Amino acid sequence: MIKARADWRRFFVSVVVLIAAATEGASALAQDAVARGRYLATAANCQTCHTRSGGKPYEGGLPFTTDFGVIYSTNITSHPQAGIGRWTLAQFVRAFREGVDEQGQHLYPAFPYTAFTRLTDADLADLYAYFKTVPASAYRAPDNDMRFPFGQRQLLGPWKSMFFESARLTPRQDRSAEWNRGAYLVEALGHCGACHSPRNLLGAEKTDQAMAGGWYYDKIPGGAVRRWSAVNLTQAQSGLRAWSIGDLTSYLKTGHGTRAGSFGPMNEVIENSTRNLSDADVRAMAVYLKSLPAVERSDEQSLSDRERGAGETLYTIHCGTCHLPTGAGAKPGEDLGPPLAGSAVVQSPEPYSLINIILYGTQVITPTPPKAWKNMKPLYDSLDDDEVAQIANYLRSSWGNRGGKVTEADVAEQRSDDE
Repeated sequence: MIKARADWRRFFVSVVVLIAAATEGASALAQDAVARGRYLATAANCQTCHTRSGGKPYEGGLPFTTDFGVIYSTNITSHPQAGIGRWTLAQFVRAFREGVDEQGQHLYPAFPYTAFTRLTDADLADLYAYFKTVPASAYRAPDNDMRFPFGQRQLLGPWKSMFFESARLTPRQDRSAEWNRGAYLVEALGHCGACHSPRNLLGAEKTDQAMAGGWYYDKIPGGAVRRWSAVNLTQAQSGLRAWSIGDLTSYLKTGHGTRAGSFGPMNEVIENSTRNLSDADVRAMAVYLKSLPAVERSDEQSLSDRERGAGETLYTIHCGTCHLPTGAGAKPGEDLGPPLAGSAVVQSPEPYSLINIILYGTQVITPTPPKAWKNMKPLYDSLDDDEVAQIANYLRSSWGNRGGKVTEADVAEQRSDDE
């Protein structure tokens, strides 16, 4: 009897130890999933889009101005009513896979499910685990302000049937693991095409011109909402042909590279996302981007002798000291500007970012390396609209650059006092 009781006690202790070990193991696995999910959310830059100015992380309310109206990002904290705290994993996955919320309503593609549909099941599970840990906020975003009839969500059903396909991103066997990782980060998690691809009249990305440059609305210095260009990321002359893998890696990791420095909305992408990724992941993105076949969207223009002379004079006075008469610029850290010859910003199919730089200057990222580009001073008060257009056209037709005509009206649209 005594031996039986001793055996029972040993068995009971063993069960308790096994349960404790299993619980500890499950807890460790859960913590690992949350950590992976946090990294994935960083790669997807979720915080930038789901955090309004002065708001708490992920509580939403950031306005997105579109040609169809204003859309406000939603609360994706763990709050059970205002956020996604009650969402099941299946509901969470469906939002990413199909662009449908927990009530079965279509989501506007301002939430880039057109790219997120390509995420793996494992990554979606890890993202779900992470967002379940985001501190709850009861904040509720304003209602969207859409022009009729675009506020009718049921119209997104036909839109999806024409422009959306729910599909995973399949690794290519003829490419390296690094290339495939880069493709996943750029095409799926990073959803780079959402900004860097042109769109049709119904707001869908033009798949035949993917990554060949686009434009979108965002704030300029002073707070007014204006258009910005997203450069051509392909190997076109007006795109990244002049960039090396090292140039791209440095730019995405620090905001500074030998070809350019970050400014405008791209600052948030780098500060909140790419600079926080592993060196291997950032390089993989660069490797993939350098493999994209050239898709040229920028037109060529020819200036008359009088137009060229006027543009060159303005350039020499206001730009030539830093960027040199040859447009070759210098290297980061030197008391000069970046190259304008071969610049993707200068040659962008849409000239909005170039106009914004001339008018408002730049606000570069605080460097992590010792060498970085310095801020360019704004020329808003020094030049009228026609003079800005003359400089832009000179830049877009010199040193082998290509880019369509910039008009005085184009510049006037970017002036912050022209609400």
